[in-house]
Amino acid sequence: MEEPRPRSNTVTTTSSSYSEAFSTSASLSYDRSFLRSAPGALLLAEIVFGLLVWALIAGSEYFIYPAFGWVMFVAVFYWVLTVFLFIIYVTRANTKITRVPWTLVGLCFNLSAFVFYLIAALADATSIPTEHYSPHNYSSWTASAFFAFLVTLCYGASTFFSYQSWRTRS
Repeated sequence: MEEPRPRSNTVTTTSSSYSEAFSTSASLSYDRSFLRSAPGALLLAEIVFGLLVWALIAGSEYFIYPAFGWVMFVAVFYWVLTVFLFIIYVTRANTKITRVPWTLVGLCFNLSAFVFYLIAALADATSIPTEHYSPHNYSSWTASAFFAFLVTLCYGASTFFSYQSWRTRS
């Protein structure tokens, strides 16, 4: 049996440079002026219309046509990311995380959302069958295509504002 080793009274501490990326202030504030701005209103519209796109498709028999699965993927993926970005911007967390180039992140996000939503909206609209299996499915798919084009326009406008912001900051 081993003898217990004596305890040392020395304490070793380490520090990480990870904390340098964050501001020293721990509180997050609510930015009402962001909600009244064009980018804030567009972000809210993208959340609402994006939710309508995937909710309308999810409430139908979308699994019959593979294109609707793609539309669901794009709609849910960008809806979740848009909600996260909305929370980051409305709480001004983007001002606390200084190492992230937020204007470039916003531009890349909005541009990719615009391109993928345009593809998804076209796939949604062209995949609606002319023969009606169910009036509910037809109505849901038609409405989802309308809202997919609407959210595409919103992401296009957001891309424009993100581009303007990126050009003025770089």
